[in-house]
Amino acid sequence: MPRIQYRRRLRSRIVILFALFGFALTALFALSAIYLRGYLENKLIGEALQQNLQGYADAFYTDPSTPGVPFDKIVGYTYSAEKFANVPLAWRDLPTGVYDLTEPDGRGGRLVYKLAVRKDSGYWFFLKYDTTQERRSQRLLEGALIAAVFAFLLLSLVIGYWLSRRVMSPVTDLAARVQAMGRSGKAEALAPHFANDEVGALAAAFDDYARKLTALVERDREFNADVSHELRTPLAVIATTTELLLNAENLTGKVSERLKRIERASRQSTELTNALLLLSRSERSPPVDGETTDVAQVVEQVIDVYRAHLGKKPVEVRMEVEANVEVVAPASVVAVALGNLIGNAFKYTQAGEVVVTIGSGKITVEDTGPGIKAEDAEKLFERGVRGEGAGGKGAGLGLAIVRRLCELYDWRVTLAPRPQGGAVATLDFRIRA
Repeated sequence: MPRIQYRRRLRSRIVILFALFGFALTALFALSAIYLRGYLENKLIGEALQQNLQGYADAFYTDPSTPGVPFDKIVGYTYSAEKFANVPLAWRDLPTGVYDLTEPDGRGGRLVYKLAVRKDSGYWFFLKYDTTQERRSQRLLEGALIAAVFAFLLLSLVIGYWLSRRVMSPVTDLAARVQAMGRSGKAEALAPHFANDEVGALAAAFDDYARKLTALVERDREFNADVSHELRTPLAVIATTTELLLNAENLTGKVSERLKRIERASRQSTELTNALLLLSRSERSPPVDGETTDVAQVVEQVIDVYRAHLGKKPVEVRMEVEANVEVVAPASVVAVALGNLIGNAFKYTQAGEVVVTIGSGKITVEDTGPGIKAEDAEKLFERGVRGEGAGGKGAGLGLAIVRRLCELYDWRVTLAPRPQGGAVATLDFRIRA
């Protein structure tokens, strides 16, 4: 069973979504806190500086000898408008208002401060408020909030993992029970093990589907058993009668040939019936005595049975045995698989040759017929699909049956265009790894 990628599991999706939600919520809170702090600080400090600047100017006009500004971290400066040379260069062109400024602190750092400016006709007033400490505390707050965001992210992951286990435990239990049913092949009621919720409804739906499927399989098995019994009896009668007729005296050559054709058709029908029963039950059926099947002998029989498809067409049939091939499978199964491949070659080849090669654990059937397209090779193994130019009233089931037999016995069958024209079919009996 292929490993399910973690990100595609429903439980992992719950954990990731919960963690993303927690991260987004805490990050939004942190950004909002930082923004509001900065906004309120600037607004409050700016308003306070403007009010203090007004009082500072009024006090100066009342008594020019008033010393400084009686506020911590606030320094006041007064300059004559006519003698502004003493005014720091960065302040000279600033109109009335509040500004955020920086300047070297003389120790290799930067001094950050707010400057409130009031310019009257006779005097210029400045209030300087050192905000270095506030900036430092803001950076500390930002670091603390970032740490809090990641802490909440970790907490969200832990809580999401715990919640996902609680939420997904019924679904996991249901999946495990369904898988156990698939391995054992025995249907077990699922609904009694779950609460009356969505998972319970799903379990009940599984139970209902399992009951219908079980009933369908039972009907199919009974039908196959009945068909097997009913078909084998008349086929046995046909085979026995044909054998008796062939042993009769004074048979003409034409009658003898027709009886042999009936015998071959009877044997072919019996083999096909056995193979279809194996497919319907999905059961392997090795030879009863434990012996293997000689593929070359089966090929000879199949060629003999299907030679009638050639009629009077100028087609040469050759069987080349490069090495003996034996397979642990009923001869009837091998005959059905090869019969469809060889029969198709006989049917679609109008002139030329059909070469059946046996060796290296596989069989190849090459013909000089109309051939197939490489892109259509796999489609021809689907039920109801027939090749281009296929005549007759076939249902397109032969190759589908071959593919199912190969899946049952771990064989491999392929079709491909023949380089010199026609098609080549390969039936590989070597067990696939």
